[in-house]
Amino acid sequence: MSNMLALAIGFALDLIFGDPHWMPHPIRLIGNLISIGEQKVRSIFPRTKKGEWLGGFVLAICIMVVSAMAPYMILWFAGTVHIILKIGIEAVMCYQILSVKSLKTESMKVYRELIREDLTGARSMVSMIVGRDVQHLDQEQITRAAVETVAENTSDGTVAPLLFMALGGAPLGFLYKAVNTMDSMIGYKNDQYLYFGRFAAKLDDAVNFIPARIAACLMILAAGLLKMDYKNAWRIFLRDRFNHASPNSAQTESVCAGALGVELAGDAYYFGTLYPKKTIGDPTRPIDYADIPRANRLLYGTAWLTFALCIIGMGVAVWILY
Repeated sequence: MSNMLALAIGFALDLIFGDPHWMPHPIRLIGNLISIGEQKVRSIFPRTKKGEWLGGFVLAICIMVVSAMAPYMILWFAGTVHIILKIGIEAVMCYQILSVKSLKTESMKVYRELIREDLTGARSMVSMIVGRDVQHLDQEQITRAAVETVAENTSDGTVAPLLFMALGGAPLGFLYKAVNTMDSMIGYKNDQYLYFGRFAAKLDDAVNFIPARIAACLMILAAGLLKMDYKNAWRIFLRDRFNHASPNSAQTESVCAGALGVELAGDAYYFGTLYPKKTIGDPTRPIDYADIPRANRLLYGTAWLTFALCIIGMGVAVWILY
């Protein structure tokens, strides 16, 4: 019951306050631990394929243990003082694990620059939320990048964290975010991380496998409730859900593309190199900057449905157990 209450408060706090830049964030601390740990591990293990893989494996295990045990011990100690203190601390933890409003806020910064027809400003804003090269993107490409980010992170930043916190509270939520952060920092297929980051990348694929598919189904339901084209969302999902190098990223992107009636993905430049990528969806109409707030409506609809699913599931578990 305390976990349920903490999750509900944390969800509400995220919707109200988002992620203020002035507030210290534990995910940044996890990122710093990854950077420091990488330096230490690389100094210990040999620079061979096997050595780098083993080093990346050791780093991943250590980061996961620390990321889960630190909040667990804090909450255990808080619980020995008073249950209200534990609920309050865990609510703040849940709030910091979620990123619903911050995702909307950052993507809408791109939208506002596009309204002003300031492509330089829009490129600058979209560079904050995507990893591709942005210096030569036109209006449609900038819009597409922002919509893709909202669609993909609906799973990574909202649905998956909610599901993990519903199962194991803030400690399991932080473990998930640690895996997600490691993938974003060392899960690259380049010379530096091809072997060192392979375990982290595969682990991220594994922990997101079920949540991504739940997120896609809930997004289709949200599209129907929001009077969007849920039938086309389902059709494109069935057809294009694997049109991505990741087994999970195209799950929600395909739903979003179908619900909006646009084409997403396609070739993109990363670090000056063009990477051919499959498209997702049909170009039934040109993508427009108004699709950014539409994608955010899908994000919020999916978030609320996931929250409701988690609360109902936790309530049933409490009823069965007690």
